[in-house]
Amino acid sequence: MSGMKTVLSLLFLALAVAPAPLRAQTDDSQLRLFASCAGRLSAVMEYQWMFDGVASERTELQRASVLQLVEATMPDGMGREVLHWRLSAKLAQSALLTRATFNDDQSDAAWAAQMADRLTRECTALILS
Repeated sequence: MSGMKTVLSLLFLALAVAPAPLRAQTDDSQLRLFASCAGRLSAVMEYQWMFDGVASERTELQRASVLQLVEATMPDGMGREVLHWRLSAKLAQSALLTRATFNDDQSDAAWAAQMADRLTRECTALILS
């Protein structure tokens, strides 16, 4: 029975310590969302430069709004990590857009286009127009 008390005591201690890291992770998830959206919108804007210049201007404004959200929520010392999130999302979005545009497999191209569009809409939904 004393083994069970030890296990329960350790479990209680672990739970007592857990909320701080969980709270930090939740705060980072909002910042990560904003940073990822900034990266995605950068990729969309660059894609639109090639195919739809007028739309790129609207996307540039949306991207600027999301970057303001990033700046408003980013604590000191997170710059490198935020830049990594932005670049990773930009590369992923760019890959989807390339896959949608230059793909011989029509069903895969359609899937990539739908996914790129869905991710873009999720990001633009964060912005009050």
